[in-house]
Amino acid sequence: QVQLVESGGGLVQAGGSLRLSCAASGRTLRWYALGWFRQAPGKEREFVGAVNWSGSSTYYADSVKGRFTISRDNAKNTVYLQMNSLKPEDTAVYSCAAGVSGPATEVSKYDYWGQGTQVTVSS
Repeated sequence: QVQLVESGGGLVQAGGSLRLSCAASGRTLRWYALGWFRQAPGKEREFVGAVNWSGSSTYYADSVKGRFTISRDNAKNTVYLQMNSLKPEDTAVYSCAAGVSGPATEVSKYDYWGQGTQVTVSS
């Protein structure tokens, strides 16, 4: 079993930055692809980005490309989401996920999920 805990969310003004962290316990994340998803009120959960097991390949939704960066530190069993130039439409609960089948945009491809952290961007 893998337990994932996100942190770093909060309230920020449009144009600001936040860095989310997702720390794992119970098992090393070294062989898992890691993804970030978000869910705004009344909307479905959507893919934000993902990183492969080594950190050598990253993938992003078009809506965040160029603004968000995913990285991972396997020694610390942690994945990060650096969010810059935040917009009000980025407001959502952000969750990290781990999956053995490789980086993917689909929710169903991930085996473990964190509880999420709220990000609110004011205009």
